[in-house]
Amino acid sequence: MEEELLIAAAKAQDLDAFNELVLAYQQQVYNVALRMLNDLDEADEATQQAFIAAYQKMHTFKGGSFQAWILRIVTNKCYDLLRSQKRHPSRSIDGYADDPDEMDMMESATYLQDDALLPEEQVAMKELEAAVQRCIEALPLEFRSAVVLIDLQGMDYQSAAQAAQVPLGTVKSRLARARSSLVDCLHKFKELLPAKYRSISEGSHE
Repeated sequence: MEEELLIAAAKAQDLDAFNELVLAYQQQVYNVALRMLNDLDEADEATQQAFIAAYQKMHTFKGGSFQAWILRIVTNKCYDLLRSQKRHPSRSIDGYADDPDEMDMMESATYLQDDALLPEEQVAMKELEAAVQRCIEALPLEFRSAVVLIDLQGMDYQSAAQAAQVPLGTVKSRLARARSSLVDCLHKFKELLPAKYRSISEGSHE
């Protein structure tokens, strides 16, 4: 069934239709939550809260991008969690590779992973992944969401602006400042990065 028909049925309280939408978007919603929160348990919670809220608010969806709408909801849930809790991640994604079960769960969310890499290259890539995630987590929330939505989830600027409920120019500005901050942050971590990736953090400081 086409998405427009699923949305229309879900707005009429058809739970089966809504569940089809959940299946279509749950991985992307979870990935956004995971990158925003850097905690497996909280990402699960934010994802669940987002879909519950979406089902309750389906009657308010006025058309346009359903993707942007649901990602706005999960981003707001992440904001709520980050602002209301003193966060002490119990299962940070930086250390997921020690658990084979969590490795399987995280594969689709790890944007730097490449199955063709040699074992030593995979180790180096995980080191880079951990450094990048720490730098993302250090960003202000609005900058973090811009990076997550555009650079990690591949949304275009207009869709990301809709998800963030801000003007297009604001998203572009936030992303530019976020990228600059990430470069500065990675520069601080350059000694921890694999040698072939140090140019990432050194390029803007030459």
